[in-house]
Amino acid sequence: MKKQYSYLAFRILCILMLTATFTACSQKEKLTKQTIKKPNILWVVAEDLSPFMGVYGDSINKGHTPVIDKLAAEGVLFKRAYATAPVCSASRSAFITGVYQTTTGTHNHRSNRFTENEIVPDNLKIKLPEGMKTIPELMKEAGYFTFNSGKDDYNFDYDRRAMYDTGTKENYKAGMNGWQGNFAINYKTVKEYVWNARKDKNQPWFGQVEIMGGKKDYQYVREGEKLETYDVPMPTYFPDIKSQREAWTQHYNANRGSDVTLEKIIKQLKADGEYENTIIFFFSDHGSNASLRHKQFCYEGGLLVPLIIKGNNPALKAGTVRNDLVSLLDVSATTLALGDAKMPSYLVGQDLFSKKYKEKEYVIGARDRCDYTIDRIRSVVSEDYRYIRNYFPNRPMLQASYRDNKKIVTDLRELHEEGKLTPYQDKFWFGVRPTEELYDLKKDPDQMNNLALDPTFSKVLKEHRDVLENWIKETGDKGQFPESAAQLKATYDMWKDRPRFKNAKINPEYDQFKK
Repeated sequence: MKKQYSYLAFRILCILMLTATFTACSQKEKLTKQTIKKPNILWVVAEDLSPFMGVYGDSINKGHTPVIDKLAAEGVLFKRAYATAPVCSASRSAFITGVYQTTTGTHNHRSNRFTENEIVPDNLKIKLPEGMKTIPELMKEAGYFTFNSGKDDYNFDYDRRAMYDTGTKENYKAGMNGWQGNFAINYKTVKEYVWNARKDKNQPWFGQVEIMGGKKDYQYVREGEKLETYDVPMPTYFPDIKSQREAWTQHYNANRGSDVTLEKIIKQLKADGEYENTIIFFFSDHGSNASLRHKQFCYEGGLLVPLIIKGNNPALKAGTVRNDLVSLLDVSATTLALGDAKMPSYLVGQDLFSKKYKEKEYVIGARDRCDYTIDRIRSVVSEDYRYIRNYFPNRPMLQASYRDNKKIVTDLRELHEEGKLTPYQDKFWFGVRPTEELYDLKKDPDQMNNLALDPTFSKVLKEHRDVLENWIKETGDKGQFPESAAQLKATYDMWKDRPRFKNAKINPEYDQFKK
């Protein structure tokens, strides 16, 4: 009898212990769900900024980009990150979807556009493939508050209200021109535009903050640190004249100024108590706009961008420097992964911190129509080489463009007419372009010695050519096909009354619209 009671007591004790354990585990799980918060994720996107920074080994700006350098020291620095296009709208259309702009048909700069302040008609709308969603939409589905304190500049038809929770009332019409929101963050009133706009302060947020980078940040250089015109040596592919020196030096100053604007954003994050739980991505949409050889072209200067990722996450080990080839499409995938959001199968990039991450052998870059200038350039970068394919070699580097009235262009044309350029400069800027270019990036960082015709490099040339041809087929590169007559007509109408367009020798594709 006593044994029966003892056994019964033992069973009751076990049940009570199991119940207590289960209750404790449930409470712990509930508490964990309440206390563990998803990280905020902030994209600080600089306009037109090449990495002329101390942390990237630039000797001139060493010690003059301290905030950027500190961000890298506390996070992960990517030395070889590349945009998919050397111009803003095409590049942004890619990283906001995580898919090449050439695949989605958003490769032509400022397409899906119409007359200012008018809704794009149906025959000009570029629709994303069925089922494809933008990164902000996927982050919203994962519970994030989203915002973009800056321009969108996307080349496809979209509803801004489906992407962002704030800033949708300003300059907004559904389907209007792909250029919505504020142009760039107002640093004096940063709170009004970003994370503090959400009603639930416990809700995680994903945001894009625009800084002016190469376009205007040279205005914000710290006192006593501004470089003067002749403080910076020039690459020899430019003539050594004042206008070229001013443009080149301006970009060094822009890097110093971007450091100042980044500092203001970080200070605001800290003041609002948001810094510790925020993962910061610092990158640019493409390279320098100050250089004629960078923006809009597929050399290193047009496609190589800064990329630093910093945050309170075990995967983001402080002081990590990565030299593997990275695409901005990886930023898209990594953002979704860090936010525990859905990872669609169509994503091209990878989570940079996944255990399954595979280093790339090649990264592709593409340039198509820019404003009204029609061109098609494709590029492959590998560990040691950059390969470039020019599909319109008879259209010179200095063909008509939006920069035609700038001194850097007018002075270059004047020197050409006077016969004062070096043979290399004259041929490069005004001659027939080679169909193929190949450069050894380690021995020739300025990419001036084209190895494409050197039989010694025929195997390397074929390797990169084959990579490009396979990529074109596999990704369905829409640059293979002419732009629609309707979109060309819309582009022509947007530019036809502007003097720099009327007086330029423009591409023959527009002849069909002339009276």
